[in-house]
Amino acid sequence: MKCEKKGLIYCPDGTLGWAKYAVMTPTPIILGDKIRIYCGFRDNDGVSRIGYIDVCPENPLKVINISSKPVLDIGENGHFDDNGMILGDVLTLGEEVWIYYVGFQKVNKVKFLAYSGLAISSDGGESFKRISTAPVMDRTDNAKYIRAIHTVLKLEGRFQVWYSVGNGWETINGILYPCYDIRYTESSDGITFDDRHGIHCLGVENNEYRIGRPRVKSIQSGYEMRFTFDTRDKHYGTGLAFSEDGKTWERKNNLSDIQPSESGWDSEMVCYPVEINVNGKQYIFYSGNGMGATGVGYAELRH
Repeated sequence: MKCEKKGLIYCPDGTLGWAKYAVMTPTPIILGDKIRIYCGFRDNDGVSRIGYIDVCPENPLKVINISSKPVLDIGENGHFDDNGMILGDVLTLGEEVWIYYVGFQKVNKVKFLAYSGLAISSDGGESFKRISTAPVMDRTDNAKYIRAIHTVLKLEGRFQVWYSVGNGWETINGILYPCYDIRYTESSDGITFDDRHGIHCLGVENNEYRIGRPRVKSIQSGYEMRFTFDTRDKHYGTGLAFSEDGKTWERKNNLSDIQPSESGWDSEMVCYPVEINVNGKQYIFYSGNGMGATGVGYAELRH
Protein backbone atom coordinates (compact mmCIF):
# COMPACT_ATOMS: atom_id res chain seq x y z
CA MET A 1 0.00 0.00 0.00
CA LYS A 2 1.18 3.50 -0.84
CA CYS A 3 0.38 6.34 1.54
CA GLU A 4 -0.62 9.56 -0.20
CA LYS A 5 -0.88 12.56 2.10
CA LYS A 6 -3.83 14.81 1.30
CA GLY A 7 -3.22 17.75 3.61
CA LEU A 8 -4.32 19.66 6.68
CA ILE A 9 -8.02 19.46 7.52
CA TYR A 10 -8.34 21.80 10.49
CA CYS A 11 -6.38 23.69 13.11
CA PRO A 12 -8.19 25.76 15.79
CA ASP A 13 -8.02 29.52 15.20
CA GLY A 14 -8.31 30.44 18.87
CA THR A 15 -11.83 31.86 18.74
CA LEU A 16 -13.34 29.18 21.00
CA GLY A 17 -12.24 29.54 24.60
CA TRP A 18 -12.39 25.82 25.33
CA ALA A 19 -10.72 24.90 22.03
CA LYS A 20 -7.92 27.42 21.58
CA TYR A 21 -5.34 25.14 20.04
CA ALA A 22 -4.34 21.56 19.20
CA VAL A 23 -6.24 18.58 17.84
CA MET A 24 -5.22 15.50 19.82
CA THR A 25 -5.95 11.80 19.31
CA PRO A 26 -8.34 12.24 16.34
CA THR A 27 -10.70 9.25 16.27
CA PRO A 28 -12.99 9.00 13.21
CA ILE A 29 -16.32 7.25 12.92
CA ILE A 30 -18.96 7.20 10.19
CA LEU A 31 -22.18 8.82 11.37
CA GLY A 32 -24.87 8.99 8.69
CA ASP A 33 -23.58 10.87 5.66
CA LYS A 34 -20.44 12.25 7.29
CA ILE A 35 -17.19 11.28 8.95
CA ARG A 36 -17.12 12.57 12.48
CA ILE A 37 -13.65 12.99 13.96
CA TYR A 38 -13.84 13.06 17.75
CA CYS A 39 -10.76 14.65 19.28
CA GLY A 40 -9.35 16.60 22.19
CA PHE A 41 -9.09 20.41 21.94
CA ARG A 42 -6.90 22.31 24.41
CA ASP A 43 -7.70 25.58 26.19
CA ASN A 44 -5.11 28.22 27.15
CA ASP A 45 -4.07 26.15 30.17
CA GLY A 46 -3.49 23.07 28.04
CA VAL A 47 -6.59 21.32 29.39
CA SER A 48 -8.28 19.19 26.75
CA ARG A 49 -12.01 18.61 26.25
CA ILE A 50 -13.73 16.33 23.77
CA GLY A 51 -15.28 17.85 20.63
CA TYR A 52 -15.61 16.89 17.00
CA ILE A 53 -14.95 17.86 13.39
CA ASP A 54 -17.40 16.67 10.73
CA VAL A 55 -15.94 16.15 7.25
CA CYS A 56 -17.16 15.00 3.87
CA PRO A 57 -16.57 11.27 3.18
CA GLU A 58 -15.68 11.91 -0.47
CA ASN A 59 -13.28 14.73 0.41
CA PRO A 60 -12.27 14.91 4.08
CA LEU A 61 -10.55 18.26 3.45
CA LYS A 62 -14.07 19.69 3.25
CA VAL A 63 -15.17 20.55 6.78
CA ILE A 64 -18.95 20.36 7.28
CA ASN A 65 -19.19 21.34 10.93
CA ILE A 66 -17.17 21.84 14.10
CA SER A 67 -18.64 21.38 17.58
CA SER A 68 -19.31 24.75 19.21
CA LYS A 69 -19.10 23.27 22.72
CA PRO A 70 -17.60 20.13 24.23
CA VAL A 71 -19.55 16.93 23.78
CA LEU A 72 -17.81 15.80 26.97
CA ASP A 73 -16.40 18.30 29.45
CA ILE A 74 -13.84 17.76 32.20
CA GLY A 75 -14.89 16.15 35.46
CA GLU A 76 -15.58 17.87 38.75
CA ASN A 77 -12.69 18.99 40.94
CA GLY A 78 -10.97 16.01 42.49
CA HIS A 79 -12.26 13.52 39.92
CA PHE A 80 -9.92 11.42 37.80
CA ASP A 81 -10.66 13.53 34.70
CA ASP A 82 -10.66 17.04 36.19
CA ASN A 83 -7.61 18.20 34.25
CA GLY A 84 -8.38 17.12 30.72
CA MET A 85 -9.06 14.13 28.51
CA ILE A 86 -8.06 12.56 25.22
CA LEU A 87 -9.90 10.07 23.01
CA GLY A 88 -9.42 6.37 23.46
CA ASP A 89 -11.91 4.85 21.03
CA VAL A 90 -15.43 5.35 19.65
CA LEU A 91 -18.00 2.60 19.01
CA THR A 92 -21.55 2.58 17.66
CA LEU A 93 -23.62 -0.01 19.50
CA GLY A 94 -27.21 -0.06 18.30
CA GLU A 95 -28.59 3.46 18.67
CA GLU A 96 -25.84 4.49 21.09
CA VAL A 97 -22.38 5.94 20.56
CA TRP A 98 -19.78 4.95 23.16
CA ILE A 99 -16.68 7.00 23.83
CA TYR A 100 -13.78 5.52 25.75
CA TYR A 101 -11.55 8.34 26.93
CA VAL A 102 -8.45 8.90 29.04
CA GLY A 103 -8.90 11.33 31.92
CA PHE A 104 -6.00 13.28 33.42
CA GLN A 105 -5.53 14.44 36.99
CA LYS A 106 -2.71 16.57 38.37
CA VAL A 107 -1.03 15.41 41.55
CA ASN A 108 1.87 16.76 43.58
CA LYS A 109 4.63 14.17 43.37
CA VAL A 110 4.37 12.98 39.75
CA LYS A 111 3.36 14.87 36.62
CA PHE A 112 -0.14 13.38 36.30
CA LEU A 113 -2.30 10.29 36.61
CA ALA A 114 -4.30 8.94 33.63
CA TYR A 115 -7.07 6.36 33.75
CA SER A 116 -9.92 5.35 31.42
CA GLY A 117 -13.54 6.42 31.47
CA LEU A 118 -16.61 5.61 29.39
CA ALA A 119 -19.38 7.98 28.28
CA ILE A 120 -22.44 7.12 26.19
CA SER A 121 -24.51 9.21 23.77
CA SER A 122 -28.19 8.60 23.04
CA ASP A 123 -28.61 11.61 20.73
CA GLY A 124 -26.49 10.59 17.78
CA GLY A 125 -23.15 11.58 19.25
CA GLU A 126 -23.96 15.23 20.05
CA SER A 127 -23.59 14.88 23.81
CA PHE A 128 -22.31 12.20 26.15
CA LYS A 129 -23.03 11.14 29.70
CA ARG A 130 -20.50 9.31 31.85
CA ILE A 131 -21.61 5.90 33.03
CA SER A 132 -19.64 6.59 36.21
CA THR A 133 -17.64 9.42 37.74
CA ALA A 134 -14.99 6.81 38.55
CA PRO A 135 -12.78 5.19 35.92
CA VAL A 136 -13.92 1.98 34.23
CA MET A 137 -10.22 1.07 34.07
CA ASP A 138 -8.45 2.33 37.17
CA ARG A 139 -4.96 1.90 38.60
CA THR A 140 -3.68 -1.50 39.66
CA ASP A 141 -0.54 -2.66 41.42
CA ASN A 142 1.26 -3.03 38.08
CA ALA A 143 -0.32 0.01 36.40
CA LYS A 144 0.44 2.70 38.91
CA TYR A 145 0.19 5.93 36.90
CA ILE A 146 -1.43 5.19 33.53
CA ARG A 147 -4.06 2.69 32.38
CA ALA A 148 -5.34 4.14 29.13
CA ILE A 149 -7.71 2.38 26.71
CA HIS A 150 -6.98 3.10 23.03
CA THR A 151 -8.74 0.37 21.03
CA VAL A 152 -11.94 -1.56 21.73
CA LEU A 153 -13.18 -4.12 19.20
CA LYS A 154 -16.42 -6.02 19.65
CA LEU A 155 -15.95 -9.37 17.96
CA GLU A 156 -17.99 -12.55 18.50
CA GLY A 157 -19.80 -11.14 21.51
CA ARG A 158 -16.73 -10.05 23.45
CA PHE A 159 -14.92 -6.76 23.78
CA GLN A 160 -11.20 -6.92 22.96
CA VAL A 161 -9.18 -4.10 24.47
CA TRP A 162 -5.66 -2.79 23.85
CA TYR A 163 -4.38 -0.20 26.29
CA SER A 164 -1.30 1.59 27.57
CA VAL A 165 0.17 1.04 31.03
CA GLY A 166 2.53 3.43 32.79
CA ASN A 167 4.66 2.50 35.78
CA GLY A 168 7.50 5.03 35.70
CA TRP A 169 8.91 8.39 34.67
CA GLU A 170 12.05 9.60 32.95
CA THR A 171 13.61 13.05 32.96
CA ILE A 172 14.84 14.16 29.52
CA ASN A 173 16.32 17.62 29.03
CA GLY A 174 14.92 18.65 32.40
CA ILE A 175 11.34 17.55 31.55
CA LEU A 176 9.54 14.64 33.19
CA TYR A 177 8.01 12.16 30.72
CA PRO A 178 5.88 9.06 31.41
CA CYS A 179 7.15 5.59 30.51
CA TYR A 180 4.57 3.13 29.20
CA ASP A 181 3.98 0.00 27.15
CA ILE A 182 1.04 -1.81 25.54
CA ARG A 183 -1.21 -4.56 26.97
CA TYR A 184 -4.32 -6.53 26.07
CA THR A 185 -7.41 -7.60 27.98
CA GLU A 186 -11.04 -8.57 27.34
CA SER A 187 -14.45 -7.69 28.73
CA SER A 188 -17.84 -9.38 28.47
CA ASP A 189 -19.78 -6.10 28.48
CA GLY A 190 -17.24 -3.37 27.60
CA ILE A 191 -17.77 -1.80 31.02
CA THR A 192 -16.17 -4.10 33.57
CA PHE A 193 -12.50 -5.09 33.31
CA ASP A 194 -11.75 -7.80 35.85
CA ASP A 195 -8.25 -8.61 34.58
CA ARG A 196 -5.95 -6.49 36.73
CA HIS A 197 -2.73 -7.30 34.91
CA GLY A 198 -3.46 -7.76 31.21
CA ILE A 199 -1.30 -9.52 28.65
CA HIS A 200 1.89 -7.73 27.63
CA CYS A 201 1.86 -7.03 23.88
CA LEU A 202 4.64 -4.58 23.02
CA GLY A 203 7.40 -2.91 25.02
CA VAL A 204 10.14 -0.41 24.35
CA GLU A 205 13.17 -1.23 22.23
CA ASN A 206 16.62 0.29 21.77
CA ASN A 207 16.57 3.94 22.89
CA GLU A 208 12.81 4.18 23.42
CA TYR A 209 11.26 5.00 26.77
CA ARG A 210 7.57 4.80 25.82
CA ILE A 211 5.37 3.03 23.30
CA GLY A 212 1.62 3.57 23.20
CA ARG A 213 -1.60 4.71 21.47
CA PRO A 214 -2.27 1.20 20.09
CA ARG A 215 -4.83 1.40 17.28
CA VAL A 216 -5.79 -2.13 16.27
CA LYS A 217 -7.91 -3.44 13.41
CA SER A 218 -8.95 -6.93 12.39
CA ILE A 219 -7.41 -8.20 9.13
CA GLN A 220 -7.59 -11.49 7.25
CA SER A 221 -4.48 -12.92 8.91
CA GLY A 222 -5.35 -11.69 12.38
CA TYR A 223 -4.70 -8.13 13.58
CA GLU A 224 -2.76 -5.04 12.59
CA MET A 225 -1.66 -2.38 15.06
CA ARG A 226 -0.55 1.20 14.51
CA PHE A 227 1.31 2.63 17.48
CA THR A 228 3.53 5.52 18.47
CA PHE A 229 6.88 5.56 20.22
CA ASP A 230 9.32 8.13 21.59
CA THR A 231 13.07 7.95 22.11
CA ARG A 232 15.40 9.54 24.63
CA ASP A 233 16.81 11.77 21.89
CA LYS A 234 13.20 12.85 21.23
CA HIS A 235 12.45 11.12 17.96
CA TYR A 236 8.68 10.67 18.00
CA GLY A 237 7.66 8.03 15.48
CA THR A 238 4.95 5.63 14.38
CA GLY A 239 5.15 1.93 13.71
CA LEU A 240 3.23 -1.15 12.63
CA ALA A 241 2.88 -4.53 14.30
CA PHE A 242 1.05 -7.72 13.32
CA SER A 243 -0.49 -10.56 15.30
CA GLU A 244 -2.46 -13.73 14.66
CA ASP A 245 -4.26 -13.73 18.02
CA GLY A 246 -4.11 -10.09 19.17
CA LYS A 247 -1.82 -11.01 22.07
CA THR A 248 1.57 -11.92 20.61
CA TRP A 249 2.86 -9.22 18.29
CA GLU A 250 5.73 -8.68 15.87
CA ARG A 251 6.91 -5.13 15.24
CA LYS A 252 7.49 -4.07 11.62
CA ASN A 253 8.60 -0.45 11.96
CA ASN A 254 10.19 -0.53 8.52
CA LEU A 255 6.72 -1.04 7.02
CA SER A 256 5.26 2.10 8.57
CA ASP A 257 3.60 3.84 5.65
CA ILE A 258 3.19 7.35 7.06
CA GLN A 259 6.14 9.53 7.97
CA PRO A 260 6.77 13.25 8.63
CA SER A 261 6.86 15.57 5.64
CA GLU A 262 9.93 17.55 4.61
CA SER A 263 8.28 20.79 5.71
CA GLY A 264 5.02 22.16 6.99
CA TRP A 265 2.47 21.31 9.64
CA ASP A 266 3.49 17.63 9.92
CA SER A 267 7.24 17.94 9.34
CA GLU A 268 8.21 17.02 12.92
CA MET A 269 5.50 14.61 13.98
CA VAL A 270 2.86 12.31 12.61
CA CYS A 271 0.87 11.75 15.80
CA TYR A 272 -1.88 9.30 16.71
CA PRO A 273 -2.53 7.79 13.26
CA VAL A 274 -5.82 5.92 12.97
CA GLU A 275 -7.16 4.12 9.91
CA ILE A 276 -10.77 3.96 8.73
CA ASN A 277 -12.48 2.39 5.72
CA VAL A 278 -14.89 4.78 4.00
CA ASN A 279 -16.82 3.45 0.99
CA GLY A 280 -13.92 1.24 -0.03
CA LYS A 281 -11.26 3.90 0.55
CA GLN A 282 -8.66 3.61 3.30
CA TYR A 283 -8.05 6.90 5.13
CA ILE A 284 -5.54 7.64 7.88
CA PHE A 285 -6.34 10.59 10.11
CA TYR A 286 -3.49 11.97 12.22
CA SER A 287 -2.29 14.97 14.22
CA GLY A 288 0.72 17.09 13.36
CA ASN A 289 3.63 18.78 15.10
CA GLY A 290 3.64 19.40 18.84
CA MET A 291 1.24 16.54 19.58
CA GLY A 292 -1.40 18.10 17.35
CA ALA A 293 -0.66 21.78 18.00
CA THR A 294 -0.62 22.33 14.23
CA GLY A 295 -3.90 20.54 13.65
CA VAL A 296 -5.25 17.36 12.05
CA GLY A 297 -4.95 16.05 8.50
CA TYR A 298 -5.34 12.86 6.56
CA ALA A 299 -3.74 10.54 4.06
CA GLU A 300 -5.14 7.90 1.74
CA LEU A 301 -3.77 4.39 1.33
CA ARG A 302 -3.68 3.16 -2.26
CA HIS A 303 -2.59 -0.07 -3.92
